[in-house]
Amino acid sequence: MVEANVRELYGKLATTGEYVCVTVAGDRISSVAPVPPPPHDGEQVWISPGLIDLQINGFAGHDLNAANASMEERIHAVCHMTREVLKAGTTSFCPTVITAGDEQIRSALTAIRLACEQDPLVASCVVGVHLEGPYLSGLDGPRGAHPLRHIKDPDWEEFASWQEAAGGRIRLVTLAPERKGAIDMIRRLVREGIAVSIGHTAASHDEIAAAAEAGANLCTHLGNGAHPNLPRHPNYIWSQLAEDRLLPSLIADGHHLHPSVVKVMARAKNDHILLVSDAAHLAGMKPGIYRTHIGGEVELLPSGRLQMTANPSMLAGAAVSLAECVQNYMRFVSVGIGEALKRRP
Repeated sequence: MVEANVRELYGKLATTGEYVCVTVAGDRISSVAPVPPPPHDGEQVWISPGLIDLQINGFAGHDLNAANASMEERIHAVCHMTREVLKAGTTSFCPTVITAGDEQIRSALTAIRLACEQDPLVASCVVGVHLEGPYLSGLDGPRGAHPLRHIKDPDWEEFASWQEAAGGRIRLVTLAPERKGAIDMIRRLVREGIAVSIGHTAASHDEIAAAAEAGANLCTHLGNGAHPNLPRHPNYIWSQLAEDRLLPSLIADGHHLHPSVVKVMARAKNDHILLVSDAAHLAGMKPGIYRTHIGGEVELLPSGRLQMTANPSMLAGAAVSLAECVQNYMRFVSVGIGEALKRRP
């Protein structure tokens, strides 16, 4: 007899293929135990550890980077986005604060800190803040959608003030290593235990190597935030792929990178890549036309493609969950679920 507040879920562990029963008592998993598989396989259920997303800007209508929002609205967005993200299978994540003016960045970071302090569930899910900008390339293409008026060279004192607003929660910084003072900034961040990712960059081969030597060890959504046309070789995508000290993140939504590119990048890195959603706040919403404070009028298609209505060839952000990216990666790279979810150094 199973108690009323106890639920049981049967399926195969994605990591081992073993058939198990997961017992949930209240809101907690109380046990995961192997059991004999059913005589006839019905619908295949895979049971996976929670996913970790290092780059997520919003979800289900909740925007971490909303302009002109009150502090109460910002905290509400963090708390409710966390609960929606959990429903989509992501249990740990880095809320991502993007390029903006000082007040906007400070407010977004403060809201994340206050949400963590006020809501234990948020605190348990937020593994750190990802600061993506404003120390990025100012060139069209590499800059992506980051506003040019706020792009700047690294400033340690400015960063330290933002880290104070975040309560020490900034754990990952994306920057362009070609900016003045960037290599020294990388060294200082690494000494403070903060991971550094190369992104939104037009750096030379030598500048990328110098960033890796200084301690940068990640690439932010490699292949995106780039010029539409590049030299055959060398170029900053090839150089990051060739640098063994760099682990790239990829957006495998089927729109930001062609499936063949995902496969080639994964193979080039011996499958040592990270999947991120880079989800905008419209991820998880119903298909339709929306008006946003960054891109104006955009359209979310049933496929998860988020595009500009005035120019459908241009993306307006990412709009699928990390779990969907994992499913896509399995198809693009021809691997099983266990390989797609494998923890990598």
